[in-house]
Amino acid sequence: MAAPVLRWCCPARRWILANIDRGPRHGRGAPTGSRSSGKRGQSSVAQQPLVTAQKPRKGEHQWAAVVGLEIHAQISSNSKLFSGSQVHFAAPPNSLVSFFDASLPGTLPVLNRRCVEAAVMTGLALNCHINKKSLFDRKHYFYADLPAGYQITQQRLPVAVKGSLAYSICVGKKRNQVINKTVRIKQIQLEQDSGKSLHDDLRSQTLIDLNRAGVGLLEVVLEPDMSCGEEAATAVRELQLILQALGTSQANMAEGQLRVDANISVHRPGEPLGVRTEVKNLNSARFLAKAIDYEIQRQIEELENGGEILNETRSFDYKLGCTVPMRDKEGKQDYRFIPEPNLPPLLLYDSASLPAGVDPQQVINIDQLREQLPELPSVTREKLVQQYGMLPEHSLTLLNEVGLLEFFQNVMKETRAEPKKVTSWVLNTFLGFLKQQNLAVSESPVTPSALAELLNLLDQKAISSAAAKKVFEELWRSGGKTPAQIVSEKRLELMQDQEALEQLCQATMEEHPQVVMDLKKGNPRAINKLIGLVRKATLNRADPTVIKEMLEKQLSS
Repeated sequence: MAAPVLRWCCPARRWILANIDRGPRHGRGAPTGSRSSGKRGQSSVAQQPLVTAQKPRKGEHQWAAVVGLEIHAQISSNSKLFSGSQVHFAAPPNSLVSFFDASLPGTLPVLNRRCVEAAVMTGLALNCHINKKSLFDRKHYFYADLPAGYQITQQRLPVAVKGSLAYSICVGKKRNQVINKTVRIKQIQLEQDSGKSLHDDLRSQTLIDLNRAGVGLLEVVLEPDMSCGEEAATAVRELQLILQALGTSQANMAEGQLRVDANISVHRPGEPLGVRTEVKNLNSARFLAKAIDYEIQRQIEELENGGEILNETRSFDYKLGCTVPMRDKEGKQDYRFIPEPNLPPLLLYDSASLPAGVDPQQVINIDQLREQLPELPSVTREKLVQQYGMLPEHSLTLLNEVGLLEFFQNVMKETRAEPKKVTSWVLNTFLGFLKQQNLAVSESPVTPSALAELLNLLDQKAISSAAAKKVFEELWRSGGKTPAQIVSEKRLELMQDQEALEQLCQATMEEHPQVVMDLKKGNPRAINKLIGLVRKATLNRADPTVIKEMLEKQLSS
C-alpha cells in the first residue's frame, strides 16, 4: 500500500489525505461515545461545519477532526483553596505547606472566599449560568504528590455551567481576514492542585514538593467545537487575556499557572466520532497547536494504514515535535467520586435572593460581582477599531502581544502623528525588531517616548521615511540618544533649501535625457528613476513627494 500524503487545507480547516492503491479498510476502533476513562471528554455530536475546501479527486478522502480542551488556571490568591498557606512561585521546596496540605489527621478544609469570587467572576465573563448551589466531591487516586489520596473538586454540581467563549482567527495569505468563532463551555469548577514530583534520573529517585498542593484551580472545560491546533491555541489565548483582565488568574503558562489537556479524535463526515486520545500538560500556546496538529495527522495516518486508535493518554515531546504514549485508558480508572463530607454545599446569592439582615462579608452576591467586572478584551478591541480606525486584525495583535497595547497607547499620548501611522510603526517596525531579537515588549531598548519623538519629526516633515528607519535602527542599538540627537549627528534632516533642490532636479533631467524622453512617451515608471537619482544626490535628505512635484512642474514648463 502506498504511503498516504497529508495536506492541510485552509481556510476550510479540513485534513485531506490522498492515498493511492489503498487496500481494504480495517476496523477503526470504538467510537468516541464509548468513553473508558471516567473523565469528561468530548460530547457525542461534532459541532464543526464540514466545509469542503475543494472538490475531492478520485482517491482522496476527507477527515473531520474534533478537539476539546480542559484548561486548569491557577487562581490569583494569596493563600490556597482550603488552607492559609501562602502561594508563591519558586519558593524553596516544601516551605509553603500547612498541616492540611500535608494531610495530617484531624485537619479540616476552610474554603477561601477569594477563590470562590474568582470562579464566579470568570463564569460571568464567559456567559455562564452561575449555580446558586454547588457541591464539592472527593476524586480518589493514589500518587506520591497527592498526600490525602484524593483531590477535592466539583464533579457533580460545579459553580458555573453552559457558557461560551468567542475568539477570532486571522486567515488568508496576508493574515488579514478575521473569522469570528465561538466554543461552548461545559463547566467551570473549583478544585485543588496536587504537589509536584521532581524526577532525579541520575540518582533513580523522585522528590516531592508540596508547595503547590492545595493551590486553588479553575478548571474550564471547553466542548469539542474546535478542529485544529490554531483554533485551540487562539481560544486558549483569548481565555488567558480574559483571566488576566479579570485578575482571577495571572495565567502565566511559563510558570505553570495555565495548563491545558487536549482531547483529540478524527472521523469521516457522517460517521460516528472516532476514539479519542488525551494529550496532557501542554504549557504553551505554540506547543498546544503543534501537539494537536501532529496528533490529528498521526491518527489519520494510523487509520489509513489499517491500524486503530487507542484510548490513551499521551504527552508532547517538544524536542521531537511529536506526541508519545504515557498510559492507556483501556482499563477504566475508578475515581470513586464521593461527596466531600467536610464541606457543606456552596451557596451563592443574587440581589433578589439575598437574606435580609445578612452580613455581606459572610455571603457572595453574584450581582455585585457582575457590577465589578472590568472591560473585557473583546470590548477593548472594538474601542480600538472605533477610536483609532484601525483594522480588526491590528487590534487582535495589539492585545495578543503582552505589553504591546500599553506601549501603543503611551506612544499615542505623546505624538501628533496619525493613529494609522503609529499603528503601522508599532506593529511592523517595532514588533518586527522585537521578534528578530526574541525580546518581550518590556525588554525593548526603544521607549514609547523615543518612538513618539521620532514620529513627531516624521510628521513635521523634518526627516524622510527612509531617514526615520535609520534613526529607529540607531535608537535600537544605542538607547541613550534621542531621535533629534541622532538626526543632527547623522545629518539626516530633510533639505529645506527649495532653490537648491530645484537646481538638482533640473541638473538630473539634463544628465539623463533618455529617461526624460521615456517619461514624455508615456512611461509612468520613468519618473521614479529620476526621483531616485535626485534623492541619491541629496544623500536621501529630500522628500520624494516634493521631488516629484518639482520634476512634474519642470517637465510641464
